[in-house]
Amino acid sequence: MDDPAQLSEYGKILLIAIIGVVLVCATIFLAKILSPKKPNPIKLSTYECGEEAIGSSWVQLNPRFYVIALVFLLFDVELIFVFPWATVFGNATLVAEDSRWGWFTLLEMSIFLGILVIGLIYVWKRGDISWVKPAHQKPVVSVGIPTSAYDILNQKEYKVRDYRDSVKGAAVAEETAQSVAAPKAMGFRPAFKKNKE
Repeated sequence: MDDPAQLSEYGKILLIAIIGVVLVCATIFLAKILSPKKPNPIKLSTYECGEEAIGSSWVQLNPRFYVIALVFLLFDVELIFVFPWATVFGNATLVAEDSRWGWFTLLEMSIFLGILVIGLIYVWKRGDISWVKPAHQKPVVSVGIPTSAYDILNQKEYKVRDYRDSVKGAAVAEETAQSVAAPKAMGFRPAFKKNKE
């Protein structure tokens, strides 16, 4: 850097960070000043994705939610390190300098991913990422009916009727009812009271 008035690369990053902070603060300050202020109970209530907030917020949650979230973040963030490794691994000048460089980086990343896989297997075997499944229990009701009565009912053979027979029978019954019924009067005839004048 010949000219001391020029910014270094770190100075440019600092300048961008300062401008970003100033813009965010200015936007929040302007929103505070310019926004209308008409509070009411609905606007001041807690918003939970359209659900009414019921009860206290101090509820006990299963820590398994947090463990699963942390394991996801751990593996998600660690996999980000694969991208810079791939960039360095693909650098042609480094490979041209020493042909062992490619094998070294491949071994290094294999160790890194192996540690991640071992950690995942450990968490998996320990049961920390298994979801809690309810234990299904067959309900038992104490009744005064002996089990032999149920056995008799279950062993008895029942005749299964064809549903088409009942449909045909209902159609025949309807036809006979229509033929026997008296003819209906056509339309509606209103009855009016006569005036006695």
